[in-house]
Amino acid sequence: MIPVIISGGSGSRLWPVSRQLDPKPFIKLADGHSLLQNTFLRAAKLDNVNAIVTVTNEKVHFRMQDEYQAVNDDNIRCDFILEPYGRNTAPAIAAACLFIAKNYSKDETILILPADHLITNSEQFNQAVKQAALIAKQGYIVTFGITPEYPEVGYGYIEADINRPIGDGYAIARFVEKPDLERAHSYLASKNYLWNSGMYCGQVAAFLDELELYAPHLLNATNNCLINSPSDTLGKSKITHLNPKLFSQSENISIDYALAEKSNKTAVLPCSIGWSDIGSWLSIAQTLPKDKHNNAVIGESILHNTQDCLIYSTNRIIAGVDIKDLIIVDTADAVLVADKNNAQNVKIIFEQLKKMQHHTFELHQTAHRPWGTYTILGEGHFYKIKRLEIKPHAALSLQMHNHRSEHWVVVEGIATVTKGKEHQVFELTANQSAYIEAQIIHRLENRTDKNLVIIEVQCGHYLDENDIVRFDDKYGRINSINDNYNSNPNKNNNSSNNHSSIHNSATIKESLF
Repeated sequence: MIPVIISGGSGSRLWPVSRQLDPKPFIKLADGHSLLQNTFLRAAKLDNVNAIVTVTNEKVHFRMQDEYQAVNDDNIRCDFILEPYGRNTAPAIAAACLFIAKNYSKDETILILPADHLITNSEQFNQAVKQAALIAKQGYIVTFGITPEYPEVGYGYIEADINRPIGDGYAIARFVEKPDLERAHSYLASKNYLWNSGMYCGQVAAFLDELELYAPHLLNATNNCLINSPSDTLGKSKITHLNPKLFSQSENISIDYALAEKSNKTAVLPCSIGWSDIGSWLSIAQTLPKDKHNNAVIGESILHNTQDCLIYSTNRIIAGVDIKDLIIVDTADAVLVADKNNAQNVKIIFEQLKKMQHHTFELHQTAHRPWGTYTILGEGHFYKIKRLEIKPHAALSLQMHNHRSEHWVVVEGIATVTKGKEHQVFELTANQSAYIEAQIIHRLENRTDKNLVIIEVQCGHYLDENDIVRFDDKYGRINSINDNYNSNPNKNNNSSNNHSSIHNSATIKESLF
């Protein structure tokens, strides 16, 4: 079996912890693992799993690799299919099936797992997967139907045809959209309706045959995109970067609408696995242990006469006095205070921030890069101060900036600096510094086995992350546009016309990687 982890969406109802470029699957829960890591561990612990394929956004790829590496004790192969933007689950699953057919076999059984679900009963989950795999061997595409525990109006439902058993499951009578409360009560009483978990199991050949029958344009467009998309390797893993122009030709549609609701080769397996779709702060609160006043707390807090609250903070101590039924979420640059009974409305705030292009909808103050992280400590009109933490044996790209200078001070570790067109290389230790003028080619490396910490002071009239021209990068963040600079990377580029071309096309936006 090859698990396929699907990770997309921004998790807007979980702002301010979930951001567009730091989405919901990276949220860490009480066990210290993120939702993504828990999904990976569930998949890795299944029988006969030697590889896991992940379909995700290009912008979070390296962060995801770090998350996997932290828990991948069995050194399972991790392949990635990287989307330039989201196109819903049908193109993602089609791309995964085509990728596995080419690189493994059409006879493989795959398990589709959303990256942002919580499952608390691992033993029952493993048993359900085994049962689904047996049904899949008969040529069916199996979805996991969660036995409802209460009349939930936030989930879709599946009606099982109990007169048509298939193995331990049933044929699907119909899919039902999220109901109102009255219908949810009737579904719960009927015993024939199950929550739609969004998880699927089936053989690659079955998925491809049904997509060919019910969504041929989508399958052909995705196949054409995959054929014309570049791939590279990282260790034993294969990474495919989907062609942005061709990927846009794949229909933006869910696998339910594109295939499952139309096919007569689908089955539903009822199961009780402690499943939850972590879609809001209220659902997070429901998964956490409570104190004697029914408060769910992550982080450090002091509470007086406080009850039925969720307090979430990873930065500061939170004090609560005489409060009830509140959600309080604290991050370095934003605080959420919400009525617990209206947790879904956080999405409205996220959409307003996005419309304003406020930075808090997209990134945290600490941003993840393939080489490590940077944290913005302070900024003004003509300066920005960052703390860079560079992982062992990692390196920033060989690059230059047209509009800013940089001053590096080493506070921990040993830095290897490359500077100038002659590629002068020298080392800096704690309390030593280097000054990098604008338009000077440079690179910062950590060639040691310990983390390197740098304080970087940027000065200039333009300090955005897109003022980066790369000439060499061990993580593949190079664009042919940069070839324009290779002949003379340090030439004067101060004309207004050049300023415009740089902002629009000539640089690679570091925020995208």
